[in-house]
Amino acid sequence: MRDDAERLRDILEAIREVERYTQKGRPEFDTNELVQVWLLHHLQVIGEAARGLSRGLRAAHPAVPWADIVAFRNLVVHEYFGIDLQEVWDTAINDLPPLKRQVEDMLHALGAE
Repeated sequence: MRDDAERLRDILEAIREVERYTQKGRPEFDTNELVQVWLLHHLQVIGEAARGLSRGLRAAHPAVPWADIVAFRNLVVHEYFGIDLQEVWDTAINDLPPLKRQVEDMLHALGAE
């Protein structure tokens, strides 16, 4: 079973993978289905890793919208025909940078950087 530090590292790595392709810009995202799928996959990884974190860790970091992260993962997995690409892009651009900082801080606090 993966521990919290491993799951946090999974989240961080998935964020880095999303960043690789968001750097190419919105036009690339809008026109390249592979980039869309890449982002969706890594957002799913983030949600799955967040879902597996201990209740204690999630409770210790209430500023992180854990429920929203997991809900987005559920949307990607179960409602894939209803995915709004604008929401995917907004999540990648607006929500992942602060999450990245929060996860880095958690790993530092755990001594598991």
